[in-house]
Amino acid sequence: MEELIAKRYVQALLSLTKEDDREEVANILNGISLSFSDEKTMKMIKSPIVSSDIKVETILKSLGGNVDNKLTNFIKILGDNKRLSLIPSISTIVNAQIQKELNEYTGIVKSKNNLDQESINELEETLKRYTGSTIKLTQQISNLDGLRVEVNDLGIEVNFSKERVKEQLIDFIKKSL
Repeated sequence: MEELIAKRYVQALLSLTKEDDREEVANILNGISLSFSDEKTMKMIKSPIVSSDIKVETILKSLGGNVDNKLTNFIKILGDNKRLSLIPSISTIVNAQIQKELNEYTGIVKSKNNLDQESINELEETLKRYTGSTIKLTQQISNLDGLRVEVNDLGIEVNFSKERVKEQLIDFIKKSL
């Protein structure tokens, strides 16, 4: 339910924001979302004792005076409707929308061994041919004996596991006999 409400606010915000300014809006919303990960901030935002005006004023002061009027008004509207707690969801949806418009996505490569940049670039090119989208991969070291590529925004998950290949080979041999 929260995500549906957040999507409506995102549609309104992006319809009023120029394409050139969307990155800046996303960065500001990401910063606010990051501050919401602090327990004290979330208590203040969710507190029924603290007025909406004080909550909005606190958020706007944390941004400084260099904020676009449209974004300022957007935050005020969220405050008036008691929806400030939606900002992390709104931020996530705005980022996803920008990625979709630019056709550029981020993904993760998980493996036991550290891959060289050439291998990662080759994976990115293969994914680009497969999806038609530009994908930037970052690597995470894990205890996985193989390789896993995840691009959540596109719903892509590819696994290459030594154990799985071994099991499939054994099954193939058993079926052949």
